[in-house]
Amino acid sequence: MSLIESARPLQDKLTAIRRDIHAHPELAFEEHRTAELVARQLEALGIEVHRGIGGTGVVGVVRGGRGLRAIGLRADMDALPITERNEFAHKSTVQGCMHACGHDGHTTMLLGAAEALAARRDFDGTVYLIFQPAEEGEGGAPAMIADGLFERFPMEAVFGMHNWPGMEAGSFAIHSGPVMASADRFDIRFTGVGAHAAMPHLGVDPVVAGAAFVQAAQTLVSRVLDPIDAGVVSVTQFHAGEAYNVIPDRAELCGTVRTFSAAVRDRLEQGLRQVAEGIARSHGVEVDFQFRRGYPPTINTAAEAALCAEAARAVAGPERVFTDRRPSMGAEDFAYFLQEKPGAYVWIGNGPGEGGCMLHNPHYDFNDEVMPAGVAYWCELARRLLGNAK
Repeated sequence: MSLIESARPLQDKLTAIRRDIHAHPELAFEEHRTAELVARQLEALGIEVHRGIGGTGVVGVVRGGRGLRAIGLRADMDALPITERNEFAHKSTVQGCMHACGHDGHTTMLLGAAEALAARRDFDGTVYLIFQPAEEGEGGAPAMIADGLFERFPMEAVFGMHNWPGMEAGSFAIHSGPVMASADRFDIRFTGVGAHAAMPHLGVDPVVAGAAFVQAAQTLVSRVLDPIDAGVVSVTQFHAGEAYNVIPDRAELCGTVRTFSAAVRDRLEQGLRQVAEGIARSHGVEVDFQFRRGYPPTINTAAEAALCAEAARAVAGPERVFTDRRPSMGAEDFAYFLQEKPGAYVWIGNGPGEGGCMLHNPHYDFNDEVMPAGVAYWCELARRLLGNAK
């Protein structure tokens, strides 16, 4: 029997749990129902449970053999502030909130792994099952760390998994090094002197300065960064004025910066500030520049990524495990865990998705058929990292 087929008996139970979570989504740090569902499922399996870590986080503890080594397996639980447009029976019952990123599936696959690991306990050591709140932009990972996650549950490495639409269902992608980007934000305000639009010489136009900034910011990636380095600078908001015949006294711009390295991150922050200040001087306006750092880049450690690839090949077969996929410019707060511990964050193929849509789409739904592969992967990874029970 293949490793996936050994997890197949859990399919119906896990599908019911996953669809229940999908129908009752909860936003960051509000995952009270989901966390309690997770805790009760773990307790029913005889697993030691710790609630309220980092707010609504839950950690389960499964021990096998007599080994002293320990690893962490992490799933995220929160949903997104999106109105669901699906019409199936398990669609969201909460207006303006849905599981559009598959965290319902991540949580359920880790619950399935918990059941399989607790039933067999054929590994030599401890597996910490980390059910994390608030991945979607609110920083549940650093909240758990600040609440003593790694001191209370000492582990040598930590691992995460995310479903990935567009990849064959049940296949895996593992990166050695960068897998997800950092996510930073900038806010810029150019302040000039308002005037009648028919008499621009009597004012100082901040709109022109803002337009110049949009153009100049694009040269940071094309002309300042080393062409080998990856970076994205996107101006995503431009607010100015209220009337057709008035030159406003201010223009406000916002945007995002994405990179895979700390050095490039620093260079782009410095470059954006220099561009904004230089344009302000040349246009005679004042500028207020704010740069807010968000999630750091998610960087897998090479040794742990190699072990993940071995486990994935054992589960899905070598032809369905990819180590050459490009990393994503999306961001993930699992990055904070990897700043503290070795580990790796992998993608599991979700198939084409509903209508071919991608993550964060109002029609998205996790593919229940990939759950046995996810469960098998977690169990195989635990056995390979900790060894067989003695």
